Amino acid sequence: METLHVVKIGGNIVNDEKKLDKFLSTFIQLNSPKILVHGGGSSASDLCQKLDIPIQMINGRRITDEPALDVAVMVYAGLINKKIVARLQGQSCNALGLSGADLNIIPAEKRTGTEIDYGFVGDIHADSINTHFITRLLDEQVIPAISAITHDTKGQLLNTNADTIASTLSVALSDKYEVELTYCFEKNGVLHDEDDEKTLIKTLEYDAFENLKQKKVIHEGMIPKLDTAFEALNKYVQRVQIKHANNLLKDIGTKLSL
Repeated sequence: METLHVVKIGGNIVNDEKKLDKFLSTFIQLNSPKILVHGGGSSASDLCQKLDIPIQMINGRRITDEPALDVAVMVYAGLINKKIVARLQGQSCNALGLSGADLNIIPAEKRTGTEIDYGFVGDIHADSINTHFITRLLDEQVIPAISAITHDTKGQLLNTNADTIASTLSVALSDKYEVELTYCFEKNGVLHDEDDEKTLIKTLEYDAFENLKQKKVIHEGMIPKLDTAFEALNKYVQRVQIKHANNLLKDIGTKLSL
């Protein structure tokens, strides 16, 4: 099967125009079909602060009430998504910006039945992903640039973690492609000491991840990122890596292993 690269870009990279341009210049050099999934970095939080909308995070995941959802849609599916598409087009790379509502590519279910009320947060499943339209776009050599906004198929937009979207898309497309999933951000990968880039963990097995999580070495936002990464690896995604945005084409970062 043909290789498909699913690359998730997040962290401070999407908020820095020079860093984003550098990353996108690297991203377009991937020869195989590719999908870009992006978060919003700190942009949504920054706008929430300007609008005096409280920011609520629990275990690295955002609580999305109605005002926060409006901000997320504006920032993720609007400003950032279209900036990324424009920059890709500026480098002669044909891209289409999408939310999960467009073409019904990512139907979601509003999260319920948990002790924590996450608000307008959508949970997604690989068997619900509309792979038909995604593969049609890829066949036409279009690069889907997908934001972290989904929908419930009843008219309600939902906020879904971008790492989860990247992982779930990878799983859904793994029966059509040999999928390589890469999470890119501003660190070299998973670190023993988050303030010391020299403490890079080059290979991380699942048992070691659980151990480091219990010891609080891995914590906050890195936990849901790695949870989704290992889930993809466990469901037949060929390769999963976490690396610095500058190292997308280099063999530098953290490789996950079961």
